[in-house]
This record gives sequence, structure tokens and C-alpha cells, in this order.
Amino acid sequence: MTDDAAAARSAAEEESALSRPPVEPDATAAYGDDPDQLIDFYAPRGEGGPAPVVVVLHGGAWRTAYDRRHVSPFAAFLAGRGFAVASVEYRRGAGEPGGGVPVAGRWPDTFDDVAAAVDALPGLVRECVPRADPRRIVLTGHSAGGHLALWAAARHVLPAGSPWRTDGPAPLRGVVALAPVADLEVADKLAVCGGAVRQLLGGDDHFAERRPYADPGLLLPTGIATTLVQGRTDVVVPQAVAESYAEAAAKAGEVVGVTLLEDVGHFPLVDPGADACAVVAEEIAQLAW
Repeated sequence: MTDDAAAARSAAEEESALSRPPVEPDATAAYGDDPDQLIDFYAPRGEGGPAPVVVVLHGGAWRTAYDRRHVSPFAAFLAGRGFAVASVEYRRGAGEPGGGVPVAGRWPDTFDDVAAAVDALPGLVRECVPRADPRRIVLTGHSAGGHLALWAAARHVLPAGSPWRTDGPAPLRGVVALAPVADLEVADKLAVCGGAVRQLLGGDDHFAERRPYADPGLLLPTGIATTLVQGRTDVVVPQAVAESYAEAAAKAGEVVGVTLLEDVGHFPLVDPGADACAVVAEEIAQLAW
């Protein structure tokens, strides 16, 4: 496939995923005082006992133009599969440095929010989704959200002194990261999302010093079951990023599953109209149930 054809295909996939009407949640709860510190909850559809909880961290290059509403059809799709779903909002980058692309991420706010949301989740789940089982939680995230999901599961191996470090691993069934920005060094070299990785960490002056606190590729092993789902034709976050993370995990003595999907790009993973989305639901189910 030529570069032009790949770009056209990616644009069509993006249009399909992002043109779906937002789906209103069954409940919304705040985990902080900022307007972006919110979690949308989708109750599991159908009959049955307590349902596993899937925590969704949306992508969008950590930029303010993309919020949780663009993955609300995906969240509703998972609820239709019998999961309780918690879709997390968090503070993202805003403004345009030098009139260029919007800034990606806010340091340390983006990380503060993801840590706070995960910590608050069990209590909020009990309040907002009575049929949910907060003892069975799977984290999933797409693209930049995949990075945040991997990071949130690795807080117990953050460097000593990190404000986000926990005493032990989070009580998770696992992580399913979708086309994740899983290795910040490789993603930065590939200029993923127009330099978003370097912006996330505060620019050139802070990239090296902050990377040990933010790069999932350096926070291994986690001891938590982890699967990466990646489209082979993804031109937004190329396959090499996921492969680098899996290789780093192997060197650390941890096996990370990698599911590679043929003829699939970046956005079908969270597009309920795409076959790839059903594969994602199955990967989550294997860990959740």
C-alpha cells in the first residue's frame, strides 16, 4: 500500500469512528473539583450477576480537542457486551505554542487525574453501578489513553519519591491497551501525533528527566496481565511502538500478549461498527471473566 493510500484509509477509519453520535451515560460522578475530573458510567445491559468493570481511558494525543465523548459509542458497545463501564475524563493540553498544533497533556495534571480517578473508582462504582463488581477491574485505553492505562497499572514500580507511586500493584484483572503509545522514546523518535509525546512531558527541557516517571516502557515488570491490541496498518501509532514495549517487558522477565490485526488501522479498535472492536471486547473478556 502506498503512503497516500494508507493515509486515505486511515482518514476513512477515523471518520467512521468519530462520526458516531455520542451515547449518554447512565450516571456521571466527579472524582475532583476540576470540570474535567469526571467519570461516565454505563451499566451492563442484559440479565446476570455482578459484572466486571472496564475502565476506559480515551485517546486523542492528550489534547483538549478530544474528550471522552468520542469513545462513548465504544463504552456503550462494551456495556452491551455485559460489562460495567467507567469512562474517565482527565485534564489535557490546551493552547497553541507559537500558533502551531495544540499542546499535548498537562504536567503533572494529566497524571494526577488518572491516578486520582483510578484510586476513587471502586467507591464510585459501588455508588453509580450497583450491578458492577469492583473486585474485577480491567483497564483499557486507546492510543494516548493506552499509554495512560499502562502507566496507571505500573504506579507501584514508579521511582521512589514519585507522588503517584503506590505501595503495591493495583487490584486489577489486567490491562488491554489499544494501539498504545506504550514506549515514549520510540514514539518520540517516530514523531507520533506531531510531537505530542515530548509536549506531554513539558518539552525538550524536561523530556529526559520526566520520562522515568511517565514512560510505561521503563516501568516493568508490573506483574499485571497485559495485552496489547494493534492494527498492522496503523499509521497514527505504528506497530513498532507496541513491539518495543513488548520487547522491554520480555527483557524484564514479563510476558505481554500482543494481538496484531491484519488490515486494521488505528481507529477501528474503538469503532463499534468495525470487526476489530469485537476482537477488543473478546480480549477484555478473557481477562475480566
